[in-house]
Amino acid sequence: MSLALGFGFMHHFAGSETHFDRLHIFLFNLVGGGTIIIVYTIGRVSLKVVAFFFLSLSYAILSFFEIYAPAIGVGIALSGVVESARIERFSLFPWDFFKNKILVSDKFHQAALLCLSIGVFISAFVILNNEYFKWVTLEKLQLDTFFLGFSFPVSLITLSVVFTMIQDEKTAVAFDLKNLSFWIINLGVIIFFLFILAELLVPQLVATIVLLCGVVMIFILFRKYCIISQQKMFLTSAMVFLLFTAITGIIYILFSFIQGVDARLAELVLKLHAFASLYGWNLTGLAIIIRKNDFPLVLHSRFAISWHWVTVIILAPLGYYMAPMALVATLCYVALLWIILFSSGIKTAA
Repeated sequence: MSLALGFGFMHHFAGSETHFDRLHIFLFNLVGGGTIIIVYTIGRVSLKVVAFFFLSLSYAILSFFEIYAPAIGVGIALSGVVESARIERFSLFPWDFFKNKILVSDKFHQAALLCLSIGVFISAFVILNNEYFKWVTLEKLQLDTFFLGFSFPVSLITLSVVFTMIQDEKTAVAFDLKNLSFWIINLGVIIFFLFILAELLVPQLVATIVLLCGVVMIFILFRKYCIISQQKMFLTSAMVFLLFTAITGIIYILFSFIQGVDARLAELVLKLHAFASLYGWNLTGLAIIIRKNDFPLVLHSRFAISWHWVTVIILAPLGYYMAPMALVATLCYVALLWIILFSSGIKTAA
């Protein structure tokens, strides 16, 4: 996780001609996030978890250096490891998606695994297509387009955690809204991704607005029905990060319809969107999964949350443009990780 952010600033030191986005994104979402999802699914650090970690790390490195032939094999193997964990925990076909009696948190959990395995498999197919066979010719059908395919599983597992904390078993309307939100989020992102590949801007805008409505609905359910706890404070911050991500995503798409928008402003909005998504929303969900048996943690929650926001929304974007601030942002981020992941957990008030 620390290396992921560091590679996001590496253009200051290695030259702008070298693109470190693959390491920046893959190390966080695929290696870090994916491994945590597998541990959360299995319940322990097993041989399957170790295999996923080293395979995903190999995939990130091979993709960065454009060593594509072995990357294809590693990607297919990764997909197999994820599917093995998913089938062991759930079932071969995701029938649970269509059953009302299944907890929405479990639906999001299985969706995260399915998205992870499909994302890795399709990315291997994209490499095979673009580098060797040219079966499909689409400008947006690139490996870097599938950054979303590795970010979405982490978002889904965080939503799974969110729904484990919503206590509304006796509220029929909330029950229906929870299931509706599951389909809005999952179908919305899939359709949005297809619109990206087809380069359809107006449908992209409509899809992002629908997704924003789904996020707002989940946020209302969470605030209304989640029990008061330290986890609620952190997840509330995470949900605000998610809302921020959705709004900046809409603004970025709107810029495509406006003539004369400064490219630097559009880039800044995109960077704010990316930092808030990876190191705001996704990081909080992963941290809560890692520490799920340790709450309440011995730390000042409001201070940690404020530190988190300053690091992600102010220091990290400044670090992207200014090398000295990149060092400050990285140090603050590493310190934040240390505080959240290694603070003692005892039964005391936050």
